[in-house]
Amino acid sequence: MDLDKEEISSLRWETFPHMADIGIRGFGKSPREALIAVSYALIAVITDPQKVDPQKSLTLCCEADSYDLLLYDWLNSLIFKMATENMLFCRFDITLNLPVLRGIVWGETVDREKHSPAVEIKGATFSELFFGQAKDGQWIAQCIVDV
Repeated sequence: MDLDKEEISSLRWETFPHMADIGIRGFGKSPREALIAVSYALIAVITDPQKVDPQKSLTLCCEADSYDLLLYDWLNSLIFKMATENMLFCRFDITLNLPVLRGIVWGETVDREKHSPAVEIKGATFSELFFGQAKDGQWIAQCIVDV
């Protein structure tokens, strides 16, 4: 049984065009679920998250006074770790107690042949940054990433 692939298929995320950059959006029943979903959207900009195996874990911690800034910090922490550790991620375990977000991420070293990375993400931006609830109660985590 592959829990990682089951987790991925139960979440909803999307990417959307934004001039020269790319928008990412995750949806969830809770802030935690929306954060996990938008994390998969971030990886989906680069490669299919299901091509990545959970061979190594890293712990990340962010702190911010608002959900929006916490989303911004979380995404930039993931982008920084991908760049400095030469990794892609495929599984996310997040504990969120505003103002603190603690996460454990699993992934593997980038293999250009296996992952066929489409782009390099330079950073999350404040453009269209949103992390909150829609009228229907669904949580949405959204950001434009610079590619």
